[in-house]
Amino acid sequence: MRRWSAKVTENSDAMDLEPGVFKRASARSIAQSIKSSAEHSHRRKSEPFRSAMSMLTFYINRAGKGLDAGQRQRLQAAKSELRALFHRDAPRRGAAERTGGRTSGRRRTTHH
Repeated sequence: MRRWSAKVTENSDAMDLEPGVFKRASARSIAQSIKSSAEHSHRRKSEPFRSAMSMLTFYINRAGKGLDAGQRQRLQAAKSELRALFHRDAPRRGAAERTGGRTSGRRRTTHH
């Protein structure tokens, strides 16, 4: 394998995912598949919601710039679908939102 992240995704002890799940056409379908995998996995280390959300976030972060805008948007929407399927509220407003996506503590400077 070329990248450790591909190896982790394919050989993870966290959950068995359906092949091609992240390439599906709808956010709802992606979320339903990940939810089902999380609920049926006997190898996960945390509750199904956390395992499902972690796997989705891991994939989004590792795919990085390789995702086109449509794929990224669909995968982000799948997070909202997962929350709905697990009857969870939207996340609280975190540091990234308060700082416009910047969490490093550095302040943005404006040049006049």
